[in-house]
Amino acid sequence: MATIYAHQDKEDDARIGVKSSALALGEYTRPFLFVFYAAAAALWACAGVSAGMGAGFRLGLGLAALQLFWQAARVDTNDPTDCLAKFRSNRIVGWLLLAGIFAGHFG
Repeated sequence: MATIYAHQDKEDDARIGVKSSALALGEYTRPFLFVFYAAAAALWACAGVSAGMGAGFRLGLGLAALQLFWQAARVDTNDPTDCLAKFRSNRIVGWLLLAGIFAGHFG
């Protein structure tokens, strides 16, 4: 998530010598996003199972994972405007997870 955000100013980072995930990953950002997002979804799933969450949680988690997959598949890391839009779409991920927690707990 922060890696997408870091791509907005990677030219400035390179110019002033800041070491960012955007510069470190470079052209390999997309594959790493899939790995990072899969790991996050797996850990969220483990947390849900540990908490005894029901099917509503799994639905919310699945939808959140689809949102993350869409981000990773569609982000243009060379377009700062697109990076900001994809980064801001993480609000949707949070809302889907929250809805899943409520549904899994109260449903």
